[in-house]
Amino acid sequence: MKRERVGMSQDPSIPIIKILKNMGCCGVQGDKEVADEEKRMKKTNKEIEKQIHKDKQVYRATHRLLLLGAGESGKSTLVKQMRILHVEDPFSEEERMQKRDNIRTNVKDAILTVAQAMSAINPPVQLANPASIPAYDFVTSRCPSPDFDYPEEFWDHVEVLWADPGMKTCFERSNEYQLIDSAKYFLDKVGEVRKDDYNPSEQDILRCRVLTSGIFETKFRVDRVKFHMFDVGGQRDERRKWIQCFNDVTAIIFVAASSSYNMVLREDQTQNRLREALDLFRSIWNNRWLRTISVILFLNKQDLLEEKIKSGKSKLEDYFPEFIHYMIPPEAGPEIDQGADREFTRAKYFIRDNFLQISQQPSGPDSKQHSAHHCYPHFTCAVDTENIRRVFNDCRDIIQRVHLRMYEIL
Repeated sequence: MKRERVGMSQDPSIPIIKILKNMGCCGVQGDKEVADEEKRMKKTNKEIEKQIHKDKQVYRATHRLLLLGAGESGKSTLVKQMRILHVEDPFSEEERMQKRDNIRTNVKDAILTVAQAMSAINPPVQLANPASIPAYDFVTSRCPSPDFDYPEEFWDHVEVLWADPGMKTCFERSNEYQLIDSAKYFLDKVGEVRKDDYNPSEQDILRCRVLTSGIFETKFRVDRVKFHMFDVGGQRDERRKWIQCFNDVTAIIFVAASSSYNMVLREDQTQNRLREALDLFRSIWNNRWLRTISVILFLNKQDLLEEKIKSGKSKLEDYFPEFIHYMIPPEAGPEIDQGADREFTRAKYFIRDNFLQISQQPSGPDSKQHSAHHCYPHFTCAVDTENIRRVFNDCRDIIQRVHLRMYEIL
């Protein structure tokens, strides 16, 4: 019996492949769709890889600077200076209006703080003029209210009270209580701040004090080089957030308030502020995650340090006894030759050397300092735009070299 294949054409003139295509049992149509899909996927993948490469180049070309330091050392003021120096329109109209409100809050808090301190410090201070008593009573009774609305009489009372010699005497002892650095600056210009059309100047904005809580990123360019600066809160309860910023940092800018040698922490009345800054610097310098990162040290508030040293009212040796035996280093000679105050110069270099000693000590008995772990000190005044311009220009070369070393270009 002859056997035949069922369903297959015996006509050699009809190509088998065509028959199979028409029958849909070969999958040729499916193969074409798979091939097209693979092409699309390859194209998409190539575009993604190209974008990743581009993003990586941008990321590597960006200098990330982390601002660290104790509370009220001037970190946020430095960020504002970067905006003034390197951003075309540093503060929007909305920001200026917000700063106006913040400045008025600074005035209220400052006059209230000094007024309350008069009876709290030992020995207490009395008002010199009995005519100031109504103003004192208004400020101490009304200003603590959480919904204080700044009536016109408030500004009159502030001007009267601030003019009283007793208030000035209490202000001069402000290291005995907690008062913002800009208190005198704003209390001296109450007549301007109180005006309805008051528009804060850049100097006003620089001196405006607002507590930093959390992490804030500021982006700017200098000669086509991108910088990202991260500002963090400096109070003790804010420092646990710092570790979030440690990854891929180009350099740390550690800010210390040199003038705080005779002050205590706002959050701990038993701890000297400058000693806290030194302890904090030590913990940053020896942190195992930061041993390959260079630290640019900004010894800030040099203007306030000079005022305190020259006045002679708060002697540095009363808080740091070792200052008595400190000798001016040779590199300070040119400053003194050019007329700088000798005792102030000795004080600022003494404070600098306290920080440098920490950076020169090994963090453990067997530890070695990484070749990229350096400390670069600078004397700064964060409210002085020209000073910060010069210092940051000096730092740019350091930052650039550190950045190139990070990616093994140097």
